[in-house]
Amino acid sequence: MTTPESYYEVIAAELDRYAKVPDDVLMEIVTRDGTCMWLWAKEDGPEWQGEEITDRELAARLCESCPVRRLCLEWELRLAGEHQFGVCGGLTGEDRRALYLVWRARRDRMNEDQDGGQ
Repeated sequence: MTTPESYYEVIAAELDRYAKVPDDVLMEIVTRDGTCMWLWAKEDGPEWQGEEITDRELAARLCESCPVRRLCLEWELRLAGEHQFGVCGGLTGEDRRALYLVWRARRDRMNEDQDGGQ
């Protein structure tokens, strides 16, 4: 059985591969290739517009097939930190706030390992 803590640990571990990608590169990729970005840039909102759906449902519908979902999540965690709201990277703000704590701890450990524990 997966616990919420292990769920966030798995996602944070997946994001480790993007730790050294510069912010501007993440921004360029996400704004160019993100599903939500091209939908709204073309003013072609989702077909469920006007429906009463939760953030969780929106994330599932919109982000599920997005080719840059994890890059988007990495970028959002860096930019917003603990101040997470709405849908981004396939997760709600509540989920990203919980993930942020695990992600930040992993990054701190990565930095300590690179600095030789100094």
